[in-house]
Amino acid sequence: MPSPAEPRTAATTGGVQSLERAFDLLERMADAGGEVGLSELSASSGLPLPTIHRLMRTLVACGYVRQQPNRRYALGPRLIRLGESSSRLLGTWARPHLARLVDETGETANMALLDGDEVVYVAQVPSRHSMRMFTEVGRRVLPHSTGVGKALLAQSPDEEVRALLGRTGMPAATEKTITTPEGFLEELARVRETGFAMDDNEQEIGVRCLAVPVPDSPTSAAISVSGPAGRVTEAATERIVPLLQEVAAELSVTLAGTTASA
Repeated sequence: MPSPAEPRTAATTGGVQSLERAFDLLERMADAGGEVGLSELSASSGLPLPTIHRLMRTLVACGYVRQQPNRRYALGPRLIRLGESSSRLLGTWARPHLARLVDETGETANMALLDGDEVVYVAQVPSRHSMRMFTEVGRRVLPHSTGVGKALLAQSPDEEVRALLGRTGMPAATEKTITTPEGFLEELARVRETGFAMDDNEQEIGVRCLAVPVPDSPTSAAISVSGPAGRVTEAATERIVPLLQEVAAELSVTLAGTTASA
């Protein structure tokens, strides 16, 4: 997180300052859970209230923000179309990389993003095995019981993870699901140490998933390989994890290239 008075991007990058500030406010609203008051935005951004009020009026008029009956501001419905289109493009860019994972591991490969407090799957290439894992693109799950969720949250400070878990709760999908914040934070420490996350029968009995974050992604993203626990063994893990990390690095380059060419 940037410091309160430090903008995320500098006006000297060639962008219009008011446009940069508007996007900065939208991101701060998303960081705050999607709904904030003007005073909160002023405190976090360092911008004066009149400036924020002027920018918010414009965003409300365009449909990107809406004002609630309690006078607070919330992210608007027009952002949904932009987000859906962006997710589809991310899936398109990721699919060749996921296909390589399937070719070299034989198991289903996924890409997921952290959207608010939930994990959303944006791309998948299924295994060719008759017994395979299938997750519908667009499916949303809580992060505490998934490999991709662990890979994504391992990049966040512990206090932010605790706050998220407090909002979502930690329901048990199986008897193997981690259901305490302390246990989950210990698991995230292991993820940081080893460089990969594992869902070991925690979302579905009989299924094991290995996941890594996509480094330097424009939005927090992770990729994973999942399959029956009888095939995703300890020996398979030693072979799959380096490949996952290699493909994640290649995907990062792809995403950076599409961003730079925009």
